[in-house]
Amino acid sequence: MAAFIAANLPFINHRMMVVGPLAQTKKALIVRLVELVVLYFLVGGIALLLERRAGQIAPQGWEFYAVTGTLFLTLAFPGFVYRYLLRRHD
Repeated sequence: MAAFIAANLPFINHRMMVVGPLAQTKKALIVRLVELVVLYFLVGGIALLLERRAGQIAPQGWEFYAVTGTLFLTLAFPGFVYRYLLRRHD
């Protein structure tokens, strides 16, 4: 659930990094994608802390990051559709 919310925040929120100042102009797609990457690592860090508290951390290779990154992009799809495909721009 945290990953779904974090993946859609850049597309729904007009603030820089969710808590920063309100953007004067519309945020560019590249800014939203950078926020998406930062939030991916933030959610991954939270998951790592939870796994560490639960016990031994499983070894993770590049495959793990490829799958979780793709899953995070898939979770961001509803926000992307809302921002760029469904919402009418005035």
